[in-house]
Amino acid sequence: MLQNYRKIMVAVDGSAEAELAFQKAMNVAMRNDAELLLAHVIDTRAFQSVSSFDGVLAEQATEMAKQTLEGYKKQAKEHGCEKVSSIIEYGSPKPWIAKQIPEDQGVDLIMLGATGLNAVERLFIGSVSEYVIRHAACDVLVVRTDLENKVPVDQEDK
Repeated sequence: MLQNYRKIMVAVDGSAEAELAFQKAMNVAMRNDAELLLAHVIDTRAFQSVSSFDGVLAEQATEMAKQTLEGYKKQAKEHGCEKVSSIIEYGSPKPWIAKQIPEDQGVDLIMLGATGLNAVERLFIGSVSEYVIRHAACDVLVVRTDLENKVPVDQEDK
């Protein structure tokens, strides 16, 4: 019997890497007749260094995330993906994407784009994709290629 995924989460942040993951996640969700969960985590650690933080930055980030997710949802439905939902969370993306959202939402496959970090950046801060691979309890698919399984030209040197 073939493995069928029921709920596929794709982490999106507006980056080119996330766009590749989203494109492939739509296809995997349709092949599995699965729900596609679009997840965006607003990294609140970035706001901690702003001394005059009064909530305006978080509101702006939330509004941008909502617009991004609505665009992805519209695109997924136009592509034929009927079961699409979205979630916005706040905090450090690593544990939210690897553990909390999958546990809370019953996710059985996580799809995310490969990071654009270079070797030095990965050494000091680590990538979200590396963390998710190590800590997720469900299957994880890291997307590196486009729908034709080719590395995008703008990503070849990373």
